[in-house]
Amino acid sequence: MKKIFFVCTLALCAASLSSTAQNDPKAKAVLDAMTKKVSSLKTIKANFVINITGTKVKDSKKGSISLKGEKYHVMLGNQEIICDSKTSWTYNKDAKEVQVNNYNPAEQSMSPAKLLTNSYEKEYKYSYKGEKKEKGKTYDVIELTPKDNNSKVSKIELLVDKATSIVASGNIWEKNGNKIQYSINNLVSDTNIPDTYFVWDAKAHAGTEVVDLR
Repeated sequence: MKKIFFVCTLALCAASLSSTAQNDPKAKAVLDAMTKKVSSLKTIKANFVINITGTKVKDSKKGSISLKGEKYHVMLGNQEIICDSKTSWTYNKDAKEVQVNNYNPAEQSMSPAKLLTNSYEKEYKYSYKGEKKEKGKTYDVIELTPKDNNSKVSKIELLVDKATSIVASGNIWEKNGNKIQYSINNLVSDTNIPDTYFVWDAKAHAGTEVVDLR
């Protein structure tokens, strides 16, 4: 999986939504509540599962994510992505290689932050698709469609827990026929996570090849 979190191209930024005629007021209310809830949390730690299916691909992976403001640290299989809100490091454990990039949230079509909060307002139209009940919980279903006709994504479906106002799972349909399903579990908030956890530790990874793409 290239650059995890479906680049993670799998970034928890909070933003206010502007109301437009093309967007659903009920969906806006759910997304506003989601943004308010998550932006009130100092930190978030959670596990997740990603399933990708398509004509040429079938894959399933488990991982974990830690977030603190715009900083994040994702672990997924042999990959690790670290971001301190200015620089991102993508580490491949098998290859013993780390790629270094400047972090630009504007280039992130889907990122760790966007899995749990709403920062879609500039890129997507949104509509409310009703409620869904699973395993004793009730979810609001929100559908997002890209404003950009050149987007690789055809639509996104979010399931937002009505009790917590936090995204519990979602589906992403790509125009190439692939479908990405993800679910978030074991979420813990407001734990103490030091800022150093969101910065690449070169000393702890001696012998790793550094590919600086900045």
